[in-house]
Amino acid sequence: MSYKKVILKEFGGPEVLQVVTEEHLPEPDAGEVRVKVLATSATFTDTLVRKGIDYGFKETPPLSPGYDMVGVVDKLGAGVSGLNIGQMVADLTVWGAYSQYMLRPASGLVSVPAGLDPAEAVSMVLSYVTAYQMLHRVARIRRWQTILVHGAGGAVGTALLQLGALLDLTMYGTASAAKRDLVKGLGATHIDYAAEDFLRRVQAGGGCDAVFDFIGGEHFKRSFQALKKGGVLVAYGFYDNAMGKGGNVVVDFAKVALWNILPNGRRARTYSIGDWRKKHPDWFKEDLAALFGLLAEGRVRPVIARRMKLEEAAEAHRLIEQAAVQGRIVLVVHE
Repeated sequence: MSYKKVILKEFGGPEVLQVVTEEHLPEPDAGEVRVKVLATSATFTDTLVRKGIDYGFKETPPLSPGYDMVGVVDKLGAGVSGLNIGQMVADLTVWGAYSQYMLRPASGLVSVPAGLDPAEAVSMVLSYVTAYQMLHRVARIRRWQTILVHGAGGAVGTALLQLGALLDLTMYGTASAAKRDLVKGLGATHIDYAAEDFLRRVQAGGGCDAVFDFIGGEHFKRSFQALKKGGVLVAYGFYDNAMGKGGNVVVDFAKVALWNILPNGRRARTYSIGDWRKKHPDWFKEDLAALFGLLAEGRVRPVIARRMKLEEAAEAHRLIEQAAVQGRIVLVVHE
């Protein structure tokens, strides 16, 4: 039986993404599961993988992007127990999920409650786990505190605002003017980063208990200055560097670490979901299960801008790089 997947044979722009047909389904080895992919995300991180500039990513072409997936168990390898054919599962794949079928280690799969929309469920895997862990495990935010979220109209940003609302937080969110209604609708005070000084705005309100910044460079420094005493900066990306606006990822993160030794009563932390999962795989499973519970209860609802076909992956990447997306894009692989 043949199947389709999206591959890149070289790093580059969206045009390097090609749909190819494989003549035979992959066969699982011992301890592996073949998964029929139902949905995967198209994320900013996927565009970095495509360009070959995702910090810490060591794979080389040819490869398929795809940082997360939800699918159903299609075939079990030898020695696999606790999973059933047809069971819906999720995984943080990092790469390879732009495919109708893929192989995954059985030990890393997380069960998805029956009845959940695969497109909404896959939104929990990367974006919401990132937001959840930064809020609860890194910043350790408490009810009624104040946070600032940069990129509040994006996939992680909207997740942070929804989870923050469950804690009755006072929230500020930087985003373009076009995303004002989205940010306000999620319970945050919108700050137009192109027209307003976020630092002056939040300092006028007394500062923040936590700031979540994916931009990098000097932006980290200004976010750190937005903290009140006892506050924490969570640095989790390097957008400026990825967009060719200068900066060095290693240097930026080293500076963040050094700020912790300054006698200013504030803290700085870095976060990478891939590193955290390697160190604490049990936390990943626990947090994703908790998020599936919130989704099933209707307490969170991912902002999905578009549901696109696997064959539209290149167009999805173009939209992401144009910052034309409110929330996230999901690639629906199988209905």
